Amino acid sequence: MATLTEQLREAIETAGVTRYEIAKQTGVSQAALSKFVLGQRGLSNKAMDAVGEYLGLAICKQRQPRKNRGGR
Repeated sequence: MATLTEQLREAIETAGVTRYEIAKQTGVSQAALSKFVLGQRGLSNKAMDAVGEYLGLAICKQRQPRKNRGGR
């Protein structure tokens, strides 16, 4: 399963709008978005929230988390 970061990168790439438009609508710089998509840097929680909200993303739980079994 892809990580949340990988899923956000894919959502940006397949959004059907330019990074410029995403940047303009979210307040996250185009340079920051480009570096994020290229894997050169991360995004702050605030930036991820803004981009996720703009793109209409939601986190959906697909399975129960693993339980820690005594340090294993």
